Amino acid sequence: MFIKIYNALIYLLYPIAIRGYINKRKEKGKEDIKRFNERIGRPKLKRPEGKLIWFHGASVGESISMLPLISKLLEAYPQAHVMVTTGTTTSAEIMAKRLPERAFHQYIPIDNPAFAKRFLKHWQPDLVLWFESELWPAMLSNIKKRNIPLILVNGRISNKSFKRWQQFDFICKELLDCFSFCLGQSEEDAYRLRVLGAKEAVCLGNLKYAGLPLPIDEKEKASLEKQIGNRPVWLFASTHNDEEAKLGRYLEEMEKSVPNILTIIAPRHPQRGTEIAQTLQDMGLKTALRSAKEKITDKTQVYIANTIGEMGLWYSLCPIVFIGGSLIPHGGQNFIEPSRMRDATLVGPYMHNFTEAMSRAKKADAIIQVNDVVELKDMVIQLMNNKEFLEAKRSLAYNWATSENKVLDGILEKVKGYIQE
Repeated sequence: MFIKIYNALIYLLYPIAIRGYINKRKEKGKEDIKRFNERIGRPKLKRPEGKLIWFHGASVGESISMLPLISKLLEAYPQAHVMVTTGTTTSAEIMAKRLPERAFHQYIPIDNPAFAKRFLKHWQPDLVLWFESELWPAMLSNIKKRNIPLILVNGRISNKSFKRWQQFDFICKELLDCFSFCLGQSEEDAYRLRVLGAKEAVCLGNLKYAGLPLPIDEKEKASLEKQIGNRPVWLFASTHNDEEAKLGRYLEEMEKSVPNILTIIAPRHPQRGTEIAQTLQDMGLKTALRSAKEKITDKTQVYIANTIGEMGLWYSLCPIVFIGGSLIPHGGQNFIEPSRMRDATLVGPYMHNFTEAMSRAKKADAIIQVNDVVELKDMVIQLMNNKEFLEAKRSLAYNWATSENKVLDGILEKVKGYIQE
């Protein structure tokens, strides 16, 4: 009943209210104007022949976590194609660079029953793998109407979301009933999915443990290594607003203990690069901005890597990586990628988005958690000045991250059960 009411309201309200909201997103550059037809269910690409497996994820993190499974499925089904949908322009740019042959990207339609019907009529997917915690009623209900197998992959239900959904369990049950099967990131997530109404939910592991190596432009790497020279270098990655300022206050002090140290900052949202540079310059720090093609010189103290799709480059250049979103109550970002690239990996106190992963990494002594920016500063200095300690932490991080790749095989076998030969 909820989905019927929702679909009717969305259909009626779109011309009145929702269209205005979408127009504001266009003005702010949050919609791809050239491809906006995809957002209303009018794709220009033709459907490829044969089986089409549709992967959907909200944004960058989800779309990157899909890549190992996409590669495995295409290897297992040589005649099949994969369509990846996301909702953000940033994820679209990354997918354009990283999707393998026989895979392509489209934008997910705005959740309107008319758009969902047009989208599904055109693409006619044989299987849908949903990598997102946001459950869109119009699209999910239309997938169910067409009897297309729909699997929730890497499902995550936080404490906050679980309590909220329990207050509206009749809505959640109706939405989860659209899924043929649910895979939780953890045993706790699988349990919560069952409590909220999933027909069947199990945990085979967290797919983010099984990521593919990040791409590295070797020519760019060689150029940057030449600019950096013999200077000690570390990375402040996936940072959010205010974290850069917190660190900036201690960089001069770090330089006294580690002479000529270079800090690379790769913000979570690259468009903040100019703002970050100004903040640090106001503190008296000398910066260089990658988007402005500024070079690293002997005087550069902070290099701001505000580009998209180059994280593999920064992880490969820096033996020490701090993962942002964790010095503020955001909940952290993916710390497994730098661990997989053999970096000593540090995080702050706020890592509630990765509770299970943190627990596993701590058991393996593969992660360093600090309480604040002062402890971060001290730990980076300690790692820089103690090569044996640094090498030990790099090895522990790498060994743990690579040992987790086995989760991929279990998920692949489960998914294959829903693909008709």
